[in-house]
Amino acid sequence: MPPMPPVPPNDPPRPAKKSRTHLVIIGSAAAVIAAVVATGVVVVQSGGVGTKPATTAESNVDDTDAVTADAPDPGPTYSQVDADSFAVGLKTTARQCFGTAGCTVTVEPDLTFLGDSEGIDPDAVYEITYEIHGDESGPVIETAELSNRTNLNYAPSVISTASAGTEVTADITDVSLQGG
Repeated sequence: MPPMPPVPPNDPPRPAKKSRTHLVIIGSAAAVIAAVVATGVVVVQSGGVGTKPATTAESNVDDTDAVTADAPDPGPTYSQVDADSFAVGLKTTARQCFGTAGCTVTVEPDLTFLGDSEGIDPDAVYEITYEIHGDESGPVIETAELSNRTNLNYAPSVISTASAGTEVTADITDVSLQGG
């Protein structure tokens, strides 16, 4: 009998090495998507009407350990409003003079905020106290309420002047937050 050729050992064939290329591609895609979503959230939270977009730095796609912590939004800040924040004039809406006996004059406050009205809290109600000068009996103290930055509520003031030539003026004496 002729000799038999050697038989290879009976080891099962090894499976072919799987490429990790797919895992790297999937991981990179996930990192890119996470970076885009995080950047979008930051841009949406920091954006607003009239604001310029923030500049962004180029990010490293392989840096998957980066965590973006959302800082709590402190909300808008408003200016400190006080008596020096306003100027007041008086608008004469009625006048009746009685010769040498003087005049009865009806006036309304003409209030001006000395700054950017965006600095006033739109949810606050301010009590603005002003003093009218020119009445025969002495100063008249009145209060107006300012709400929603532009709504001024007041009652017209009726004063008596000594003559038609009497100058009627006003000064703001106090501004306070209603209920505060």
